[in-house]
Amino acid sequence: MVKRARPTILLTGVSGQVGFELMRTLQGLGKVVAADRSVLDLGDMDQIRRVLRDLKPALIVNPAAYTAVDQAESDVATAMRLNAEAPALLAEEAKRLGARIVHYSTDYVFDGTQSAPYVEDDPVNPQNVYGASKLAGEQAVAQCGCDYLIFRTSWVYAARSKNFLRTMLRLGAERDELSIVDDQFGAPTWANTIAALTSNVLAQAMVGAAEDWDSWWNAHSGIYHLTASGDTSWHGFASTIFELSGLDRKPVLKPIPSAEYPTPAKRPANSRLSCDKLEKVFGLRAPDWRDALQLCMAG
Repeated sequence: MVKRARPTILLTGVSGQVGFELMRTLQGLGKVVAADRSVLDLGDMDQIRRVLRDLKPALIVNPAAYTAVDQAESDVATAMRLNAEAPALLAEEAKRLGARIVHYSTDYVFDGTQSAPYVEDDPVNPQNVYGASKLAGEQAVAQCGCDYLIFRTSWVYAARSKNFLRTMLRLGAERDELSIVDDQFGAPTWANTIAALTSNVLAQAMVGAAEDWDSWWNAHSGIYHLTASGDTSWHGFASTIFELSGLDRKPVLKPIPSAEYPTPAKRPANSRLSCDKLEKVFGLRAPDWRDALQLCMAG
């Protein structure tokens, strides 16, 4: 077998939840160039072209995104630029370079009206600007003509950055009672889980298929759902956070319907994603969301 040179991997969004974890899990798979906004501003299309053409990566991993769901309703241009136009250009440059791209999307591409977990080819119908911008991004990547992996995930949290876990712990220390939505369902997914499974998939490409890199990507390109196993409501998620927190004083959690907690952006009632395709193709299944949450909070 001919040994391939270590590929250069361009990783965007390294200050974000998933990017921060990928910075660690991708080590060993290639030369990782970790790009924060000071190195690669995804709002600057000229800079994107310049950085990619100078670096000539074999693989682009793009977890960077505009994730302020409610703010996106009034900041449409920025959401579309970062979530749709930037990924489109990354994919266009990947095709030009003969590179591959890994991109991340969201449960919010679906409207949440069906009762069963969504599979990859279910009809998409985003209900808010964020979901629409992410859908436009994944469609641009899929249509660009380069090999790609798109991982749709949901309810992402970590021990750092802004997310539901950290918000609950902060509010729980400030208030005696919290009202939490109990009629939206999904899988809380630890950023570390996303990074670990992504790197496992890429290891299959780089190690297991080292003799036929091109054929591996041709055979495996597509959209995959990648979330924790199991599901819960936001109220159930919050309840488990405080159960595992070890806090002496815990707030009372009041379950409420979505109608009692209006937000600028409409959320899907059913955000559950079936990850059967990921398991069938790559032999991977994420841990139960409770187990992952316990590991995250223990760290």
